[in-house]
Amino acid sequence: MNMIAASAKIHPSSIVESGAVIGENVKIGPFCYIGPKVVLGDDIELLSHVVVIGRTTVGKGTKIFPNAVVGGDSQSVHHSAVDTELLIGTNCTIREGVTMNTGTVEHGGKTVVGDNNLFLANSHVAHDCRLGSNIILSNNVMLAGHVTVEDRVILGGGCAVHQFTRVGRQAFVGGLSAVSYDVIPYGMLNGNPGLLSGLNVVGMSRAGIDRATIHVVRRAYKQIFEGPESIRANAAAIREDYMDCAPVMEILDFIGAESDRALSSPQRGKA
Repeated sequence: MNMIAASAKIHPSSIVESGAVIGENVKIGPFCYIGPKVVLGDDIELLSHVVVIGRTTVGKGTKIFPNAVVGGDSQSVHHSAVDTELLIGTNCTIREGVTMNTGTVEHGGKTVVGDNNLFLANSHVAHDCRLGSNIILSNNVMLAGHVTVEDRVILGGGCAVHQFTRVGRQAFVGGLSAVSYDVIPYGMLNGNPGLLSGLNVVGMSRAGIDRATIHVVRRAYKQIFEGPESIRANAAAIREDYMDCAPVMEILDFIGAESDRALSSPQRGKA
């Protein structure tokens, strides 16, 4: 049995399978398909030709544009027939041709997307990704499986992020970049292969970080990446000097955390 709110507006050419949950004031335009395990929150709009399938939950206020396919099976060769999930937060914008996949049972079974994110045309979120909030994926961005993208990251058009890679909070990745290694919070990465080119100072300023703090972070950045030892050793050596600077501590904690990938740097071969 469908559970469709009385205020929902569904075009007669669209199909909503039995079992789907459709919230208040949802608008489903022509030629859409909603699978039987889908939950659409209140105030969601599907313009037309949108496919939402799998065990997918979409948060309140999200808008999905034509030809997006949300909740498709993992494209992993290890995908099993076991039900897995895709969880999308509130107020996201999912533009034309975007694809998002559910998780894999071997890795927790969930792909998770936060709130207020913008996914531009033909971008892809693969299985088991973990995305924060206020993120922008520009056109044709490709996230491989198990990628973590923290809050307020901007990924430029056509960039590709390797599986299991972490992109730290408020990092900026330039268009067409190849992200093979973890990107520190507030870092800027460009190129193929992708190399750090400094800090996302514009983004830091827009986030309300004052100029004096930015200068402190710049100093720490130079010590980390231009110091005499490896990146991790340099980071550990300066930790006590920056205990009162939250952005630097965030970078140091990111560097010190366990990861399946090496760290991006201004030059190859130094970890």
